[in-house]
Amino acid sequence: MRTEIKKLSEEGFGVAKVGKNKIYVPFAAVGDIVEIKKWHREKKKLVAHEYEIITPSPIRTEPKCAYFGRCGGCMLQHLPYDEQIRLKAEKIEKLLGYTVDVIPSPKIYGHRNRIDVVISTGGIGFRRRGTWWDIVDIEKCEVFGDKSRRALKSLREFMEDFKLQPWDLRKSEGFMRYIVMREGKFTGEFMINLVTHEGTLPEEVHEYFDFADSIYWSINSSKSDVSYGEPRKFWNKEFIKERLEDVVYLIHPNSFFQTNSYQAVTLVKKVAEFVEGGKVLDLYSGVGTFGIYLAKKGFDVEGIEINPFAVEMARKNAEINSVNVTFYVGEDKTVENLRKYDTLIVDPPRAGLHPKLIRRILRDKPETIIYVSCNPRTLSRNLEDLKSIYNVEDIAGLDMFPHTPHVEVVAKLKLNV
Repeated sequence: MRTEIKKLSEEGFGVAKVGKNKIYVPFAAVGDIVEIKKWHREKKKLVAHEYEIITPSPIRTEPKCAYFGRCGGCMLQHLPYDEQIRLKAEKIEKLLGYTVDVIPSPKIYGHRNRIDVVISTGGIGFRRRGTWWDIVDIEKCEVFGDKSRRALKSLREFMEDFKLQPWDLRKSEGFMRYIVMREGKFTGEFMINLVTHEGTLPEEVHEYFDFADSIYWSINSSKSDVSYGEPRKFWNKEFIKERLEDVVYLIHPNSFFQTNSYQAVTLVKKVAEFVEGGKVLDLYSGVGTFGIYLAKKGFDVEGIEINPFAVEMARKNAEINSVNVTFYVGEDKTVENLRKYDTLIVDPPRAGLHPKLIRRILRDKPETIIYVSCNPRTLSRNLEDLKSIYNVEDIAGLDMFPHTPHVEVVAKLKLNV
């Protein structure tokens, strides 16, 4: 069936009409003429897996990555960057009802400060789009940068020299499971975390990765396919550092940190711009990304985070920045007395705010809320819950994730009663 792609979905797929069906076509562009031969069901959608682009759209551009169209990491490299930004603004308007300018990322390649690369019997790289077992073997990741090439080359040499077995994704057996790379984009410091099953990692590992500032060995002894584990040992530095303006953050293998350091600077500045009053509660405070930045600007900040390890890291970050911020271990649904804060900052997981927290917000009525969201759909639902007493005073979109359909949103809410 031959058809023209008229629009892209929220997930970045081309939408094609085939009879009464909508078929979603990966890596398509508006204006492509495609021949769709076979498709399958993914969740509730029909997705093409055998198709040919008969006439390419005139808006297409040449992807920089050699693995584009196979690797599932980047869906939109074939679109000019200004078109990606336009699509993200369109997505925000559709989901939230606001016309918003999306702030472009300062860099669109080499911007990611973390990548999790699968080590498997099928190759070392990223999953082919739509699969969990089929790995696209790579030499380098363009969105991470040049250090990925050297690290992956050294990994292959290390595994070959010591006959280390890669992980079999289907059988859940083997030894080497992931290599996770992290880089301080503003400091140049580089960390490698080798995630393995139970076994013995040769001590010579540090000789193969002598260009890294920190090398970790972590154990994931479960069958769960996750790229983190219990740290067993490290070589060189325990942490690497990242810097956002004049604030320094320690990075550990198991720390969450915004994955685009260049745009993270824009994000913390936007949050600071939206803050009102002097007393701030940073809920879901993580390693203190917002809280410490704001404390450095003179705000009185407290942070609450459910993960004890993240709180420990936040306290270390406060110490090295010589700021007085109090971080607590706590749950979003049990937080009390929100009224005593001038501004409440929330940066929840993709699922959004817990219903109990929403009820506490409606009860305590903090004057200003800054909602940082990586999922505009759940943000929309939460705004609907809060609109009885809050107005959206300002809203900004930020492209944290070039070449993907994802977009970050920061909304400023003001009490209207």
